[in-house]
Amino acid sequence: MKMEFTEEELPKISRKILDTVSSKTLCFYGPMGAGKTTLIKALVHTLGGADAASSPTFGLVNEYHNTKGKLLGYHFDFYRIESEMEALDMGLEDYFYEDVWIFIEWPEKVPNLLPDVHTKIFIKEIGERLRALSIESS
Repeated sequence: MKMEFTEEELPKISRKILDTVSSKTLCFYGPMGAGKTTLIKALVHTLGGADAASSPTFGLVNEYHNTKGKLLGYHFDFYRIESEMEALDMGLEDYFYEDVWIFIEWPEKVPNLLPDVHTKIFIKEIGERLRALSIESS
């Protein structure tokens, strides 16, 4: 699936993504500044997240809950890690055993640790306000 969108269209696009994907593990690929975190924020909001999502760049992982306090999912940002061992040391694989949404930025840093079933979301900037998105299921 491929589509183009602006930031104003994120609510509609996030709903379409959630209705399309076949996995709760979403891996986001794209250059710095392409809008990966912004898209994840919209997805968390669409899923009923109680708080605004933010990038976990320094803490590596954020945990999100719905308005009733139930765990909604985890958001990983592996931009700053040097090796897959760092992700293993933080217990990454344990997070995959829960039946919750998993959002991973910079999954190319941990290719051997990704679950067999996941969805790849590629995002790129094609204009100052326009983004292109493509989705591939594995």
